[in-house]
Amino acid sequence: MAKKAMIEREKKRQKLVEQYAARRAALKEIVNDESKPMEERFRASLKLAKLPRNSSATRLHNRCQLTGRPHAYYRKLKISRIALRDLGSMGQIPGMVKSSW
Repeated sequence: MAKKAMIEREKKRQKLVEQYAARRAALKEIVNDESKPMEERFRASLKLAKLPRNSSATRLHNRCQLTGRPHAYYRKLKISRIALRDLGSMGQIPGMVKSSW
């Protein structure tokens, strides 16, 4: 199981991303608009840089919903390979049977 602090840090980042999403999108639109004057685009890029770093969506990392494991994550199921194997062995996932011979 992952450290609780890492899981909480990820939750905090998720909250910041949701909070600043609209503001970041508006500033990025101004920065990428070629028709706007260079000064206005530069001011928008400075404002974008002043926003918290953790409010960027690229800072998020997928984690297993059950264990918090950051690696070997299945996006469709939102769990790690280890949790998937355990649930499959217990018969918790419909249609999934652990192979054995």
